[in-house]
Amino acid sequence: MASFCLKIMEKTVDPTLPLLLIDADEEELALSYMEEELKEMSNRKTVNFHLRDVPDSVCIQQFRFCKEEIYRLCHLLRIPDPVICSTGIRVSASFALCPTLRRLAYPNRWCDLTLLFGRSISQLSLIFKEVSNLIIDNFGHKLSSLDQAWIDPERFAQAVADKGAPLNNCWGLIDGTAREMTRPSEDQRHVFSGHKRKHVLKFQSIMAPNGLVVNLSGPYAGRRHDSGMLADSGLLPLLQERMNDAQGDAFCLYGDPAYPQSYHLQAPFRSVHLTAEEQLFNKDMSSVRQCVEWGFGKVTTLFAFVDFRKNLKLFLQPIGKYYILAHLLANCHTCLNGSQTSTYFSLDPPSLEQYLS
Repeated sequence: MASFCLKIMEKTVDPTLPLLLIDADEEELALSYMEEELKEMSNRKTVNFHLRDVPDSVCIQQFRFCKEEIYRLCHLLRIPDPVICSTGIRVSASFALCPTLRRLAYPNRWCDLTLLFGRSISQLSLIFKEVSNLIIDNFGHKLSSLDQAWIDPERFAQAVADKGAPLNNCWGLIDGTAREMTRPSEDQRHVFSGHKRKHVLKFQSIMAPNGLVVNLSGPYAGRRHDSGMLADSGLLPLLQERMNDAQGDAFCLYGDPAYPQSYHLQAPFRSVHLTAEEQLFNKDMSSVRQCVEWGFGKVTTLFAFVDFRKNLKLFLQPIGKYYILAHLLANCHTCLNGSQTSTYFSLDPPSLEQYLS
């Protein structure tokens, strides 16, 4: 296995390149070499996958984390060792996490992964389901609760103001995103977005200036408007309860024009005729708000499976769970490696231990 991994590393892109610079064509080339090599190995003997035999450069390309980070994730995500599936399959924690990460990292089929991990399609599917449920059950609240030690609205607001934002109490950016999927066989009108002209599930997220997604609500039907998602999420009462300073003044979020105005939620000025000051306000806040799109982009770059429409089928797969899981893992990646957003605001994310505590 070690020789195979070294061979893959030699044939793929330069492992010193940043992950975001590795494009899809290069990864497809790497996968083709991997499939050819593993087919040869499978003809000789059964493949025995051991994480310790995989070089770090290959781990980062295939699993998005290096070996040491995967072992830390196993411990901090409280993945039991061994993982025991409903059918009695027993695998180590590190083995169980690797197919989960690989499944999300790039569009692939289970039959492709059987060559890498030496397990049947049904076994890999059960392992993925078990690990996904464990992570979401144990840490799903990290994307819904604002009562976390590392959330510091005063510090966040200062970082946003330091980038030239005219709002000095804005601690985060809110936006909705639509995840495209294959046209479902039923209830097509409910998930069809007239704006996007596609069948989608929608999510609402809050991006903090340290690069972490603080809150993720969804999935919602594709026809749902951003203001409707806001009402359904119950976010405003939560902000009113949690996001105030010692004097009782509100810390606010900033969103696009689709959101209503309130003390805890601000949006651009909306009028046919704006004053010069209002236009400048909108321009300055727009340049800050772009970090929300960077956050969405990081999730789909790291875990491209959630962006592969052809293999996302509403009534055959828990698509919403995949996207929530990808956000949790992307937050973990940001804690370990930072992000474009945290660099832009010069604000370090919490350590992985602090985030998952």
